[in-house]
Amino acid sequence: MFGLFKRKQREIYAPVDGQVVDIAEVDDEVFANKMVGDGVAVKPVGEIFCAPIDGVVSKIFSTNHAFSIQSDKDLEVMVHIGLETVALQGEGFERLVEEGAKVEAGDPVIKADLSYLSSHAKSTITPTVVSDNSDVKTIEKKLRIVKQGDVIMEVV
Repeated sequence: MFGLFKRKQREIYAPVDGQVVDIAEVDDEVFANKMVGDGVAVKPVGEIFCAPIDGVVSKIFSTNHAFSIQSDKDLEVMVHIGLETVALQGEGFERLVEEGAKVEAGDPVIKADLSYLSSHAKSTITPTVVSDNSDVKTIEKKLRIVKQGDVIMEVV
C-alpha cells in the first residue's frame, strides 16, 4: 500500500514570548491575506527573537527586521518583526547570527528594542509564517499566550 504512509508532523516554536493570534488578524493585507504564506502572529513581550525551527538561516534582511529559517525537510519559516519596520532601516534591531548559520529552534537570531519599535513602527506584532514553497498540507495553529519555545503551529 504505497501512498498510505502517514506524513510526519513537525512543530514550529514561538520565536518570542507573547500572545499568539491568527495571521488573519494582522493589520497588513500581505500577511492577513496569506500572500507570503500561512501562519500566526505573536504580539511580543520579549526582545530576543529566536529560530522557530531547526535549520539554516536562509535569509536575514539587511535591515534586520525579518529572517527565514530553512529546515532540511522542505520547510521554511519566516519571522517578520513588527509591521512597516523595514522603514526603520535597521534602527532598533541587532543581528545575533549571520545568514548561512546552522541554528536549532530557540537559538537567538535578532534582538529588537520593543520600546523603540512601539513608538516608531506601525506595530510590534510579529507574523511567523510557513512560506508558500514549503511542503506542508495542513497547519494546526495554537492561539494562546506563549513563552519562547512553546509550540505555536504543528504542520503536516
